[in-house]
Amino acid sequence: MDAIHIEYLPNTLANNESMPDIPEMGIHQAKKIGLFHQSWPEYHSTPLRTLDALSSYLGVSAIRVKDESQRFGIGAFKVLGSTWAMGRYLASAWGIGLDNLTFESLYEEAKFHEAITFTAASDGNHGLGVAWTAAQLGQRAVIYLPKGTIEARVDRIRRLGAMAEVTRMNYDDTVRQVAQLSGERGWVMVQDTSWDGYYDIPLWVMQGYLTMVREAEHQWNLISEKPPTHIIVQAGVGSLAGAVVGWFAASNPTPAIIIAEPIAAPALYRSAAAPDGRPVKISGNLDTIMAGLACGEPNPEAWKIIRARAHGFVACNDLIAARGTRILSNPLGEDPEIATGESGSMPLGLLATVLDQPKYADLRDMLGLGPDARILLFNTEGVTDPDLHRKLLWDGKYCI
Repeated sequence: MDAIHIEYLPNTLANNESMPDIPEMGIHQAKKIGLFHQSWPEYHSTPLRTLDALSSYLGVSAIRVKDESQRFGIGAFKVLGSTWAMGRYLASAWGIGLDNLTFESLYEEAKFHEAITFTAASDGNHGLGVAWTAAQLGQRAVIYLPKGTIEARVDRIRRLGAMAEVTRMNYDDTVRQVAQLSGERGWVMVQDTSWDGYYDIPLWVMQGYLTMVREAEHQWNLISEKPPTHIIVQAGVGSLAGAVVGWFAASNPTPAIIIAEPIAAPALYRSAAAPDGRPVKISGNLDTIMAGLACGEPNPEAWKIIRARAHGFVACNDLIAARGTRILSNPLGEDPEIATGESGSMPLGLLATVLDQPKYADLRDMLGLGPDARILLFNTEGVTDPDLHRKLLWDGKYCI
């Protein structure tokens, strides 16, 4: 039987840095992006699930989970980034003003232009979002997935009419290959991380996630006058975490935001530990059941936001994600059942473990997770690997 493993690092950089001036992540942009998403026929606000029985059991005031398992019918929040980024790109290419940018305006204008090929590197969910968006707008998509990607994720992308190919490289090397191919073949790369000369599209992807974050805040405020005291947000390259931190940094009071990663791919954790506070790249297989978080190179623009305002960083092993999956699939009392992939369930598994395992009492106290704590989590995906999901629930795989 394996042992749970959690490492915590407080953010010592936060007290020394002012928040980067990034107006692109503010309320004006977020409202415009929200209206764009609402123009899509498939749009509906995903639910904020309240887990009252679990909150009582774990001894906190509230646990609420923003459930993205049905977003746009494809079951992942990533499509919010791909629709906005690809919409912005096409609007620029076709001369559509941002004030008139809607699904309908893009759909109609596409009839007068030759299809563009969009490409991305992805473990599954981001590529699925790019492929789905391309199909809706009459464009082409070519998706490359890192080694070890299960066939079910590849098949879902292909069923949308995209070309999908699994490489022999990890995620970060696959990103580099796609960047090279897009330059050689004139494709448009849609990636959620930036580098020199590639900034706008990653920013637009990160902006797209603001729709989910704004929805969650609005839904929380409808339920309670008391805002969340804590947010645990999972991170791969950090674009989702950047959107969450960037949005809630303006809140008063600002919740304690904890960035959580797999211990096999702790790029942001390592970056926070670096003496100079610069983003750290890690390499290797990055082997984890949290496939959507198996990234070794942080998004530099997202990191600027995260390091300025995140409360702390956690790295945990796969047993935590497996536990979160089982808890959400087997709820207490009248709590709703939430079907989730392992990248989506990890924050809940982390929270539950810190709260109910005596060995983490010091960490619980350090984070202020007491009786008055109100915690917001994001389930970022539905079940992405049915075979693994069944093994976790039926056979107790990755059991503590």
